[in-house]
Amino acid sequence: MANSWTDKDRRMYEHISRDQQRRGKNGGKADAIAARTVNKQRRSEGRTPNDTSQGTGNPNTRLEERTVAKLRNRAAELNIRNRSNMNKQDLIDAIRARN
Repeated sequence: MANSWTDKDRRMYEHISRDQQRRGKNGGKADAIAARTVNKQRRSEGRTPNDTSQGTGNPNTRLEERTVAKLRNRAAELNIRNRSNMNKQDLIDAIRARN
């Protein structure tokens, strides 16, 4: 759970997690569903600036291990043109050319 969650967020998380476990999900999966649900609610209320699609991935992770969405977000930060038309390898090559 994030440190910036309110008491209400924590209660919501616990309620969803318990409900998911009652529905047969194991503890880790139930917790992940609960956390995603709470964070989605926080985003929809404007309490956090981050969208799930805004991340660029861990900077210590090799580009090949990142998702295409994270590579496109990194390409956007670098103002790489036509990034939406690029496949994963094209994105990696373009990002490396800019660094």
